[in-house]
Amino acid sequence: MDRRSLLTGATPAVLATALAAPLATTLATPALAQSAPEIRWRCASSFPKSLDTIYGAGEHVAKRVAALTDNRFQIRMFAAGELVPGLAVADAVQSGTVECAHTASYYFVGKDPTFAFDGTVPFGANFRQINAWLQGGGGREVLREFFDGFGIVSIPAGNTGAQMGGWFRKEIRTVADLNGLKFRIGGFAGNVLQKLGVVAQQIAGGDIYPALERGTIDAAEWIGPYDDEKLGFNRVAPYYYYYPGFWEGALNLSLYISKAKYDELPPLYKDVLESACRDATIETIAKYDVQNPLALRRLFASGTQLRAFPREVMQAAYKASFELYEETAASNPRFKKVYEHFKAFRDTQLQWFRVAENSYDSFVYLMQAQEQQQAAQPRR
Repeated sequence: MDRRSLLTGATPAVLATALAAPLATTLATPALAQSAPEIRWRCASSFPKSLDTIYGAGEHVAKRVAALTDNRFQIRMFAAGELVPGLAVADAVQSGTVECAHTASYYFVGKDPTFAFDGTVPFGANFRQINAWLQGGGGREVLREFFDGFGIVSIPAGNTGAQMGGWFRKEIRTVADLNGLKFRIGGFAGNVLQKLGVVAQQIAGGDIYPALERGTIDAAEWIGPYDDEKLGFNRVAPYYYYYPGFWEGALNLSLYISKAKYDELPPLYKDVLESACRDATIETIAKYDVQNPLALRRLFASGTQLRAFPREVMQAAYKASFELYEETAASNPRFKKVYEHFKAFRDTQLQWFRVAENSYDSFVYLMQAQEQQQAAQPRR
């Protein structure tokens, strides 16, 4: 039906509405401009540009925000060290040096160990579980009160999935082998491993390679095969690539925003930030899941030796982790509040995943292993 026939058969009320539409559009334009002002922010990343996955998550947020607002809201990304050091981005947001930052919250456990729950904690949660806690399980709500005390709004913006245990210059056979080991490890996990004799050191991603090359540290963990290969760790510690990174079943990345700046945003832009950050989370985990298997094959081909952490080490670390949680909760009410909420949610999740996800995965992995074993046997 064309416009003329539509108007011919229209009732007076419909006709009046149709004829008034151009005028309504004209009158609405100033209101639209007020609800979508031009805003320019700077975002300091904790990560180097060379890592297209983890640094790329922040870039993805910036691009989506610009696209969803017709470039009226723009965020300019700065890699670690360009404006502030990678481990100083939280301070930069608090001081107003930048409006926002893209980071991993466990870098700031020195301020308060409660920060770790916004990132990851040892033997905590996998990607599905922490995403559920943050997006629908009340995690963000319980963390919001904590972040308010620092003048920060934190939005989940990326995830690495389960990580590797890192690169070691010597083989780890027993818990005693950890004693005195100078290990680059971030977050609450460093405090856990200190209970087992490790000398934990927090070093920004771009500074790990030279520290490992010079022997300043004996071991280092970062994320997983794709990023580790890019950073060249296999060239300076070619042996003993350990798994799993039991302190990082999944690392949630965060967009830190100055609360004062966030409160100034119109509702539309707040919704845009949420949408862009959720999109970055899906994009980042997908990139890692595509690239890590391929990178691991390349590392094998270059001579890297894969090792599983001995069960003795895993059990000792598990015990030390939950001892430290209880000790910290006893002296820090902020930590206690978040920890109790997180642990209750985690325990429920583990019950479900053990029934459904784990039983399915375990069966499929077993069948694949049997098929590969059969394929490798010589034909008679």
